[in-house]
Amino acid sequence: MSIDSAETYFDNYFDTYQVPASVRSFLARSHQLFIDGAWVDSSDGATVPVTEPSTTQTISNIASATVADLDKAVAAARREFDGGSWSRFTPLEREGLLHKLADLIEANTEELALLESIDVGKPLAEAEMDIQGTIDTYRYFAGWASKISGRSGEAAGLPGDYVTYTRKEPVGVVGVIVPWNFPLQTLAWKLGAALAAGCTTVVKPPEITSLTTLRFAELVSESGIPGGVVNILTGKGSTVGAALAGHKGIDKVTFTGSTPTGKSVGHAALENLTRMTLELGGKSPVLVFADSDLDKAVEEVAMGIFFNAGQICDAGSRLYVEDAIYDEFMGKLVENAKSWVIGPGLDPESAIGPVVSENQCNSVMGYIQTGIDEGATLLCGGNRLDRTGYFIEPTIFGDCNNQMTIVQEEIFGPVLVAQRFSTEEQAIELANDNQYGLAATIYSQNLNRVHRLSKVLKAGSVYVNAQSSIDPAMPFGGFKNSGFGRDLGPEQLDSVTETKTVWITLS
Repeated sequence: MSIDSAETYFDNYFDTYQVPASVRSFLARSHQLFIDGAWVDSSDGATVPVTEPSTTQTISNIASATVADLDKAVAAARREFDGGSWSRFTPLEREGLLHKLADLIEANTEELALLESIDVGKPLAEAEMDIQGTIDTYRYFAGWASKISGRSGEAAGLPGDYVTYTRKEPVGVVGVIVPWNFPLQTLAWKLGAALAAGCTTVVKPPEITSLTTLRFAELVSESGIPGGVVNILTGKGSTVGAALAGHKGIDKVTFTGSTPTGKSVGHAALENLTRMTLELGGKSPVLVFADSDLDKAVEEVAMGIFFNAGQICDAGSRLYVEDAIYDEFMGKLVENAKSWVIGPGLDPESAIGPVVSENQCNSVMGYIQTGIDEGATLLCGGNRLDRTGYFIEPTIFGDCNNQMTIVQEEIFGPVLVAQRFSTEEQAIELANDNQYGLAATIYSQNLNRVHRLSKVLKAGSVYVNAQSSIDPAMPFGGFKNSGFGRDLGPEQLDSVTETKTVWITLS
């Protein structure tokens, strides 16, 4: 579709892609905060605009919360946790409500996927995958609500006769700070376990992609979850996010985002010894050995860096290819990168959409220029498209080294940096030579090698002959500066519960 100007494009955008009236109506609203089960304006009436990445135009406005609004939300969550109706719900009742919430999300999949695609800029097919992942996560943790339990024990050396047991109790009010790349699905990663355990929550959605979270809040009300259990505060992270992390009424903070911001969140939470989970940045290595299925590896490597325009925390952004196949592999990979169709998220032909914002676009383009200045070989891409929107070509650099900025720092865009290795030992050394440790990938048919490398790679997840495999039953999180704690899996339940030991003397 040709685009003459941003204004012309935007006027025709929703008509062209047949966006239904329900979505248009939702976007046309003036969106409020969701506190204690009610929709309210921010205390000072401030709002922030919502920009659509494919058109660069304002499509909606959301309320910008203040610290006073945060205090109200925390008070509502505290009331429900400390003696409100939520505190009296049985595990089976919580399980039923989470299943009902998942059913409501499923019934509104089309609308939620459209909103996610419009808000983030991602292709609609990717947004649909996000919504399915959201549904799966709530259903998974719904099943855990009635299965969280302690254990009975026996004193090992203490004289006397005792009955001892442990209790798993909800940690309390959980502050949730969500990133902008997968807003609704990551929110499910945070809320699913917290609600299953009996916690209440105060959510700070991303400033630039809050729309699906606001629509989700309407479904929370429809599900029958009491007011005050889930509170949504949209607006500026510098105002509310920072205050939430350091709020004395918050018992646990769970954050997904950049490492610098995560460090600030951690410092604020530590002031009150608030429990925390931090899932932070990544610069994940991908090791391709000569015995791998090259064509399959090419497809997977490309998907691992260009999916969601590279805006993925565990994107396979550092590529190390065995010397014997380097030239052949990179030739195939460049050909693959050039085949990706770039366009608006709602265009069914688009394989890669825009990055999320002007700031992100400028940041990625700055890294591309840095790579050129540092002497890396630009094999393909490297340009922002000369058209409306924040579109950047899939970009691959070759002949890199681990001293380069583009190899060491997280770019968070469709940019892959590649270099050769000669031996398995060299591959391990290169892969681990980075501050991050979120994920790593191995492409090889040698089972012994796979097991050796899986053990020594410093990463929270190791993918083998696949990329970014995510399932609610398996934990996700990082080593080193990629944070600590885990989302998903039964392991996450430990972070939203406290363990209490009870001693009863029988003598």
